[in-house]
Amino acid sequence: MEFLPIFLATRDRHVMVVGDGQMADAKCRGVLKTSARVTVFADNPSDQALAWAQSGDITLRVGLPESTDFTDVALVYAAHQSDQINDEIAASARREGAIVNVLDRTEACDFITPAIVDRDPVVVAIGTEGSAPVLARQIKADIEAMLPDDLGRFARLANAFRARVRALPEGLARRKFWRDVFKPERMVASASDTAIRQDFEALLERHMRSEPESGSVAFVGAGPGDPELLTLKARRLIHEAEVVIYDRLVGKGVLELARREAKFIDVGKKGFGAHVTQDVINGHLIREAQAGLKVVRLKGGDPSVFGRLDEELAALSQYGIESSVVPGITSASAGAASLKQSLTRRDRNSSITFMTAHDAKGYAEHDWRQLVRSGQALAIYMGRKSASFLQGRLLMAGAEKNLIVTCVENISRPEERRFTTTLSSFAQRLDDDHWNGPLIIFVGIGQDKKIQVSSVSTVKEAAHGSY
Repeated sequence: MEFLPIFLATRDRHVMVVGDGQMADAKCRGVLKTSARVTVFADNPSDQALAWAQSGDITLRVGLPESTDFTDVALVYAAHQSDQINDEIAASARREGAIVNVLDRTEACDFITPAIVDRDPVVVAIGTEGSAPVLARQIKADIEAMLPDDLGRFARLANAFRARVRALPEGLARRKFWRDVFKPERMVASASDTAIRQDFEALLERHMRSEPESGSVAFVGAGPGDPELLTLKARRLIHEAEVVIYDRLVGKGVLELARREAKFIDVGKKGFGAHVTQDVINGHLIREAQAGLKVVRLKGGDPSVFGRLDEELAALSQYGIESSVVPGITSASAGAASLKQSLTRRDRNSSITFMTAHDAKGYAEHDWRQLVRSGQALAIYMGRKSASFLQGRLLMAGAEKNLIVTCVENISRPEERRFTTTLSSFAQRLDDDHWNGPLIIFVGIGQDKKIQVSSVSTVKEAAHGSY
């Protein structure tokens, strides 16, 4: 973001608008919804500006402001038709400590005014950082259609009830109460102020009688990175979490779904590098859950695929901590979808092995000859650091040099990239192109039709996915 969305207090603040015509009037309309004092400088005031001045809504002055006029001004809208005059106004305003919005020139602005849906005190601001104002207005229209006209009255009554809600324990108990208060069916119901207050009292009494929930841990599959690939249950649990413990494979977009008030604990691990030990991770889970908090343990992909899920579940079980597991899309499935390939295909491979390239002891050893003879494809996780090792083991076990290999990095994310090559060259390609992101390596699966195998026997084996 280039502009930080904030709501600025306007009580006892002075706002200046310089310019005349439709755009200057538009700036005034937004500011006049607040409690700010508004002064307008205009060469040729519009009928609307004259009407506002006559009713006392604004102070109207003819001409351009002088340097002394900017004293104690908080915000300035430079909406003159001349860019040169707007630049001069902006410079004078900034010297006096004001922040400035310049008409139709986002790069010259200290702040921008978003499209606003006003259900006072509920205000929704929509901004596109000046890139698509028509889109912002369309979004505004859609949101206005969603929000009841009487929402502001309901929100004010709820705000007046906040002191009573302090009788509930701070944290999850209060959030659950407010979730019930703001259910759509309750907000759209037409009722008197008295009836709404009585409904609040009955709801509070019901929540006061409910037993406090104990802490728990939900192991949530974060998928390969794209937030849209999360399950609905995963999205809900992430949003409700009081503590989010996440690894380095979790996409930033997924973390954005959590509440800003949540506690975030980074326990990322990197192959053969500095990492948080499993005992430390277990300690975080136990400590936060025993404090009565709702913990989400976010794991990239699916928690049950190379995620050390059993170790963490066992640690919680020793302390009687409630847990649940929400599956996610694993990298192999997401990678195949990106390639528009199936993981198994008739006449190519009837099975596929998901395997890791290294384990707790370092490089992972497998029965490489059996893998080569078996006629199956491989989906290799965490294989970046051990690519040369994998290449060597497969070749030594009898795999053909021209066996097709596909590497996919940062699956489902905007920076995703991939290539298809041969077993003999994929490791060097990873080094040459500096591939260092989360990676899945497919052996026996690929898109590139140009890669040819060199012998009849190899063609036959490749067709069946064997090496």
